[in-house]
Amino acid sequence: QVQLVESGGGEVQAGGSLRLSCVASGSIFSINTMGWYRQDPGKQRELVARITRGGSTNYADSAKGRFTISRDNAKNTVYLQMNSLKPEDTRVYYCNAILYGNYREYWGQGTQVTVSS
Repeated sequence: QVQLVESGGGEVQAGGSLRLSCVASGSIFSINTMGWYRQDPGKQRELVARITRGGSTNYADSAKGRFTISRDNAKNTVYLQMNSLKPEDTRVYYCNAILYGNYREYWGQGTQVTVSS
């Protein structure tokens, strides 16, 4: 079992920055990929960025050049630095972890990001 706890959401004006954090606990050595997804109510959750234990990253086109994902394996934490935020970035953001081997997924409870114009 893996537990994920997000923090760092909030409200910011367009052009501003936020940093999201997600701390993992439980079977942390089983975690390979960690990432961030976001979701509008009634819509499918979409990938923002993800990073493997080895540091390989993958970004959605909407995040490239503005968002940076990083990971501190010693602290079991993944970060999402979001710069140049736009109103269309307003969503609930979810932390995700995928295990080695069985690819089982775990999700955090979500954190709201609101960007005002």
